[in-house]
Amino acid sequence: MDFSIVQNFCINISFFLLLISLLTYWCSIAFPRIIILKKICRIITIITNISISIILTTRWINMGYFPLSNLYESLLFLTWCLTLVQIILEQQTNSQLIGAISSPIELFIISFASLILPHEMQQGSPLVPALQSNWLMMHVTIIMLSYACLLIGSLLSILFLVIAQKESIALKGNALGYMFNNDQINNLARSELNKPDRMNLLENLDNFSYRIIGLGFPLLTIGIISGAVWANEAWGSYWSWDPKETWALITWLTFASYLHARFSKAWQGKKAAILASIGFLIVWICYLGVNFLGKGLHSYGWIS
Repeated sequence: MDFSIVQNFCINISFFLLLISLLTYWCSIAFPRIIILKKICRIITIITNISISIILTTRWINMGYFPLSNLYESLLFLTWCLTLVQIILEQQTNSQLIGAISSPIELFIISFASLILPHEMQQGSPLVPALQSNWLMMHVTIIMLSYACLLIGSLLSILFLVIAQKESIALKGNALGYMFNNDQINNLARSELNKPDRMNLLENLDNFSYRIIGLGFPLLTIGIISGAVWANEAWGSYWSWDPKETWALITWLTFASYLHARFSKAWQGKKAAILASIGFLIVWICYLGVNFLGKGLHSYGWIS
């Protein structure tokens, strides 16, 4: 059965929903007392996640394998992971700021996948022998979930730096509750946060970024280990210093340094946020940058 019409419809719907979601999230930040906007944002994100799920499921049925074999499918799955993590975090924090910072990334990924990639790269193709393994689903799924957590955590650190600007910040490291109340968001939108509210906002951003990165890091660790085991089965070597493997190690070391600094309380506030912000760029280099070179063992289905 050909699901191409369903897939085209769902990808177009996802694009327009993410665009509407982006505008709605920003409006909800500008007008935080309009509660209905927050509900609309959450509903749109859930529908987008379901729409991408339909695309991935139909491709799975069509091709007979989990759709993670080329750049197009990988981008769709990363967007699915980002929206899933966003939905869970918004449920936990009751804050629309998570969606306000992650929706531009999601929209960019969907736009790149559907509008920039050549049509040929959007088509499914038979798996190369090295990918014909049960490790495909486990390894790539865990890696993508780790990327989603690390990207959102890093975005919160970038937001921390934007709000803190040139101020000297001394954080106390209080436990995380709900991130923001309506008054804080309203004042944030108008740049009228007083110092106590500003410190509370920054402290919550710092803590929440730490916890999300703390979730993504063990997923990244498991993903790298599972990839090494799979590489040994496919190529006879656990580690080949392939460009993707090298940058995965750099990504791991970057966030390991961040977590170590936070855990030991050597770095908090701006220093830790700068390191996490650097991690945001490194994740993108690891995920996309090295593959644009078209070299190495992880170049299947990517731009050469």
